Formats: sequence, structure tokens, C-alpha cells
Amino acid sequence: MPNALAHEKSPYLRQHADNPVAWLPWGEAAFARARAEDKPIFLSIGYSTCHWCHVMAHESFESEAIAALLNEHFVSIKVDREERPDVDKVYMTYVQSLTGHGGWPLSAWLTPELKPFYGGTYFPPEDRQGRAGFPSLLRAIAAGWAKEREKLIAESERVLGALREHQAGRVESSELSVERTESGSGAQRSTLSSELAARGGEAFEKCFQHFYENFDAANGGFGGAPKFPRASNLSFLLRVAAIQGSTSEIGAEAIKMTAATLRAMARGGIHDHVGGGFHRYSVDDGWFVPHFEKMLYDQAQIALNCLEARQATGDERFAWLARDIFAYVARDLTSPAGGFFSAEDADSEIGGTGRPTREDLGRATHATQKAAHAEGAFYVWEKRELVERLGPDAAWFCAHFGVEETGNVPAHLDPHGEFRGKNILMQRRSLAETAQAGGIDVEAANERLLAALAQLDAVRARRPRPHLDDKIITAWNGLMISALARGAVLLEGRSLLAGDGKPGADESPASRLLPAAIRAAEFVERELWDAGRGVLFRCWREGRGAAEGFAEDYAYFTQALLDLYEASFEVRWLQWADALQTKMDELFWDEERGGYFNSAAGDPHLVLRLKEDYDGAEPAPSSVAALNLLRLGTIFHDEARRERGARCIAAFRGQWMRAPHALPQMLCALEPALDPPRHVVLAGDAGAPDFRALAAVLHEKPGPRRAMICLPFDRPLAQDVRRWWIKRLPWLEDMQPIEGRATAYVCEDYTCQQPATSAAELRRRLGV
Repeated sequence: MPNALAHEKSPYLRQHADNPVAWLPWGEAAFARARAEDKPIFLSIGYSTCHWCHVMAHESFESEAIAALLNEHFVSIKVDREERPDVDKVYMTYVQSLTGHGGWPLSAWLTPELKPFYGGTYFPPEDRQGRAGFPSLLRAIAAGWAKEREKLIAESERVLGALREHQAGRVESSELSVERTESGSGAQRSTLSSELAARGGEAFEKCFQHFYENFDAANGGFGGAPKFPRASNLSFLLRVAAIQGSTSEIGAEAIKMTAATLRAMARGGIHDHVGGGFHRYSVDDGWFVPHFEKMLYDQAQIALNCLEARQATGDERFAWLARDIFAYVARDLTSPAGGFFSAEDADSEIGGTGRPTREDLGRATHATQKAAHAEGAFYVWEKRELVERLGPDAAWFCAHFGVEETGNVPAHLDPHGEFRGKNILMQRRSLAETAQAGGIDVEAANERLLAALAQLDAVRARRPRPHLDDKIITAWNGLMISALARGAVLLEGRSLLAGDGKPGADESPASRLLPAAIRAAEFVERELWDAGRGVLFRCWREGRGAAEGFAEDYAYFTQALLDLYEASFEVRWLQWADALQTKMDELFWDEERGGYFNSAAGDPHLVLRLKEDYDGAEPAPSSVAALNLLRLGTIFHDEARRERGARCIAAFRGQWMRAPHALPQMLCALEPALDPPRHVVLAGDAGAPDFRALAAVLHEKPGPRRAMICLPFDRPLAQDVRRWWIKRLPWLEDMQPIEGRATAYVCEDYTCQQPATSAAELRRRLGV
């Protein structure tokens, strides 16, 4: 008989609905039972595409004997970390402080008051090599709760107190003087800016030095195995190049490290050469053997890295790689309604007769998944399959991708023997070498490789697909919308008018990116936005989820709306971004110390209210929010917002002074916090060629961050939009097209240059 998780929407919780464990979802009903039965809580946190979560489920949670122990001695609660990142962050912080490491599945034991007293990650189903297995641990904890409860509770209180002190120490308050002095240009500067300039400059240099010293020149990336595509590292390096100049010694080195890393990732097994997109990470230092799950947030951020690398280098290979990611997301992670799904699993069935529907995958439980499953089964190849399918091209193809008769994964990278006799595709030869080996030119070699990969895609389409987590998460959709909006601009080199959102038959692939971004934003607006209360919700699956948005949802989605405005120049996105930032400040801002809490105040079920101070797989909410504040503050000449952005950065100075490489995304916000406000106002018809020609100049090369404003003329409702802008910024009233031509006004530090009506003039005004 299914347990209480059968009624939940989360794919992860539903995977455990047929476990013999009497699971309950996170909520007051579960907490009340623990209090009434005077039992400790066993809390298990994971997500539906987590490989080791599957392993522990098969080994322990499907075991009748282990379930009997859990049901007798504990109240067991399951949490989807993607639905409740606030709960996950609290107990992950505890486990990391206790054990020195973290990960999923996360296992924690709590008092009925939700205070943790023991925890870890994966536990095996039996004692191994001196390490207690899960059943032994359950018996020991049950005995401790019965006989030494006071000690457990006292230890819990001690650890929680230490975590509170640690949190307060890591996020330091700033001396915020509101004194301002008049500079020669008339702009106001706070004393906080001086502090940031002195300390932030040093941190910026130390962060670059860290990446320089830890760069893996042989394989790309930083450090050793395992290797993660931490996008904020590359974002930081590309900002270094933009600030220093691409031809400077430091700028050139920053670009070199970024480009080498992206090229190595593109060649590696972490890149799905057949279907596009990137896997979560590689277990080795050469990007070869991946952990095969695919996450939406990785696709979005790697695509943005590629777009900015192409802008910095002019290398079209990076544009191709971004399009590869966008094509994968459009095909496999896009809902019919326009939102983006969360992830695809690493595991899938070995063999099978067909491709299950998304509905089948959504209903799947661990009981239906466990038979003959293996990590990477959907993605790996036996050489005979390639020979059978590719015929005379097989030898040439196999040499290019390092395919071997007995498999190409060495034993030390395959401890469980899942890849024995299998091959992971990784580019082992350059395209030029492969062309030479085939006696053809590079272009012809490329076409033959693409044709072969298309044939393999058709073969793979008949395999059972990995499980799809079809939750639509606001924060991750924000990241993808940002990437698509930037792609629409940078791949075509111009801003695009949204129009009706329907690309024509003669439009390029890039012209489909903006409509896709708009559809996703409109999905969030329709399904995950409560306009009456002005709040976002976290996720959607079979309807809106119960959890309201967290700081990351507001930060990432506000960023998305700002990027969407700069791609479409539709003022509705900017207006919504303005409102969301105000709501984020209301819900999450720490007035005493600055920065943003992960969760809103008032949740009685959170024993700690934390701030994220690490730009990891996803950037910290405060890192993104700081730049959002500075962008909005610059656009609207709102010094209070700019000051708050600076204060947000300063709030984390303890962390970025001690370990600046922990917050590379936040350090990217130092530039607009310290530099004078810069604007470019474009007046004209945003759909006309002359307007687009001017807009294209703004994206030709990376450089100082500038706020872009469009004053529309000759468009429906243009007059209403101009009135709105002039009410906010009266100085815009005199900015109009000159002699009927689209015109750009370049302003810096509240002083504007002579207007430009041609691309050449605008380049001179910008100094490029």
C-alpha cells in the first residue's frame, strides 16, 4: 500500500511512495506525530535525479527489515531539496559542520522540535570495513534517544549555537555612513564606496590569482578531480578581461583560461555529443567520465559562459556550443506550456523496447525503476553498435571519439563495473586531424561527423530514456531565460523586438531564442506569480506548489527580467523587475547586517535562518541581487538602490576577503558599484534596421556595464511608454530621434555626450 507521499506532486517524493517506510512529507502533521509519539525524526533529503539517492533507496528504503526499524523508532520525513532549498540548506550546513562534507542523499536525525543531533549522507545497508551500516546506526540512535536523550539534545543546542555564531561572523555588518560629498561631476559618493574600493580591489586581485594558480593547463578547469563546471568562475574571469581589456596581460590570461576550459569541456565526455547539453560533472580531472544527470541550471549558465566567451574572442565555436545547449533544452527540457523542466536522471534502464512517455516517467517509483538500471546506460556505446549503424564511417568515427573494442573507460574510473565494454564519446582528435585521416577537408569532415551523430541520435531515441524531473522551478527558469535573452542578442549581434513571439520561416535559429524566453517568462507570470500579493511561488508541477519563492527565485528571476528587457526593450519586463526587487527587499533583506537571507522571516519550522555565502553550482542569491540592485539603481537614477547594492556586497566582506574565490559572482558586482553610472538611451523604432544597427554596437565587445533604455517611437503604445519613462526620469524628455533616424545618447556620471545616429559615431562615443 502506498504511503503518504503518493499524494505529493514532487517526482522525488513519488519515487518513494511505494516504500515500506511510513514516509511523511515535511509539515506540521509530521512534526505533530513526532511530538505525540515522543520519537526522533529521521529526515531524508534528496532529489529525483540523484544517483546515490537511488542507491540508498534500493538498498535501504525498499528493505522491509530496515523499514521496520524506521517505522518502530522514528517518524520518517522526505524532502525534495529542489522544492525546499531552505530546509536543505539548514540541515546540510549542520551535516557539513559535523562531518566536514556534504551531499545527497542527506540524512539527519532531529528532535521533535526539528533540532538536529546527528547526520550524514549515504549510509550502506550493512556494516562495512569498520563503518556502521544504516541498520546498526538506526539501532544505536534509537538506544541513545531512549537512554541518553539529554546529551543528544544538549549537543544539538551546542551545534546550533555555534552555527548561529559562525553565520554572524561570516556575514559581517558594515559601518554605513550616509555622509556624502559632492564630486567634481556632481555625483554623490558614499564612504562605503571608498571602503569597497580599497578592500574589494585587493579581493578582486586575489581571486584572479587563485584561479591562475589553480588552473589545470593540461585539461582546463581548476584543481583536480572531480571537476564541476562552476560557471561563476568563468563569469568572473570574463569580467576581469572586460575591465582590464582583452589585450592586457591579465585580460588575455583570463580569456585563455576561460576558452581552454570551455573547449576542454566541449571535447569531453561531460558534453553529450549526440544529444547536446552538458552532464553535471566529471569524476576525473579530464572531463571524460561524467556523472550523467543533466540539470537545467547547468545548461543555462554554461550557455551564458559560451556566449560571453564568443563575445570576448570572436570564436564561433563558442556560439556553436551555446546553440547546442539551447537545442537540447528546447527539445528535452521545455514544457508544452513554455516553462523549463528541472533535470534528467543519470540512471536509466538497460535495454528495453521503447521510449517511455513523460507521463510514464513522472509516475515512476523506485520500485518500477530499479530493475536493470545503470548510470549512463542511455549515453554509452558498445563498439559493435557503432559499426552496425555507421558502416564504413565507423572506424573513422571511432578514432575521432576514442572508441575501443573492449570499452574506453579505465577500471579506476569505473569502480562498480557499469561501463565495462562500453564507450563514452570524447573527442580524441581535432577536426583537422580527423579530416586528414579521412582524406577530406575540414568542412566535409564536420558534415560527416554531424551526420553520424544524427544517426546515433536516432538509435538512442529507441532506448529507454532517463527519468525526467518535470518540476518547473522559478529560479532555474530565471537562469534559462537570462541565457536565452542574452543569446538572442549576442548570437545575432542585435536586440530583437518581441513582436508576436512567433519566428518566421526565414529567421535564423537565434531568432527563436527570444520568443522561447518570453514564453517561459509568461508561464511564470501566469502560473507562479500572485499579482495581488506581489509574490512568486517556488515551483509548478500539476499546478502551483505550496511553497512561496525563496531569495534565489526572486534574485534569478529579477535578473532574467532585466536581461529580457535589454533583449526586447518591452518595458513590461523592466516594470516587473522593479516590483520584484522591492518585494525581495521586503521579504529577505537583513536590515541589521545587510545581504539577503535565503528564506523569509516567520517560518516556525526553520531552526536557522541562513544566508548563502558561496557561489557554487548556482550563484548565491545575494551575489545576483547585488548586481540587480545596481542595474536598477543605475537605470532609474535611484541612489538608495545603488547604496543597497554596495551594502549587500560589503555585508559579505568577511567571506570575500578571506576566500575571494568563494564569491566570484559577487565580486563581479564590484565594478558597477564603484564606477560612475553609465547609460545608453536609444530613441527610435526598436523594430527598424537603423535602431538595430545602433543596438548591435552595444554588444560587439565586452566592456564597462551600461544601463540601456529604449524610448520607442512609431510603435503601438509608444507614447504611453515614453510618458512612463519621462515620469520616472524627466531628463529623458528631450531625447528624440534626430531627423527621423534612430539616435543613441551616451551618458556617464550624469553627463551626456553629443548624440550619435550611426554605428560608427556610436563606437566613437563608447570609445571602442
